[in-house]
Amino acid sequence: MNVTIRKIQRGDAEVVVDMMRKFYTSPAVITNGSEKIFVANVENCLNASPYVEGFVFVGDEKIIGYGITAHSYATEFGGECIWLEDIFVEAQYRGQGVGTKFIRYVKELYPDKIFRLESEIDNVAALKIYKRLGFNELSYLELVCTGD
Repeated sequence: MNVTIRKIQRGDAEVVVDMMRKFYTSPAVITNGSEKIFVANVENCLNASPYVEGFVFVGDEKIIGYGITAHSYATEFGGECIWLEDIFVEAQYRGQGVGTKFIRYVKELYPDKIFRLESEIDNVAALKIYKRLGFNELSYLELVCTGD
């Protein structure tokens, strides 16, 4: 299957938010997110935020998945960092290299950056792919405070 990757466009918003609902209620993610968060994520991608970019994966003449990257700086690695925040592919298209193509695409966009991502420890298939693509595990606990 021929898959193209492009930036999210306004007309993609509803499809991407629907995919976020699936992704954030799947075993691949600890948190469930919310409609407010999903809409804000897409809006930030569409409004050229310097911190986040959104992409869609198009195959069979429709959107079959999406990816979001976030930009930061990592003092522990001494450089700019690209976080692969979300990588979601519809179930019937998994195992066909779509996620791998997205990761390679982002690495080509930002050849001199540090790449990071998070994965559930039980997501064995994804971990295998990430390790094959050069990612290594970090052995520390990540903490979060949302300000609530």
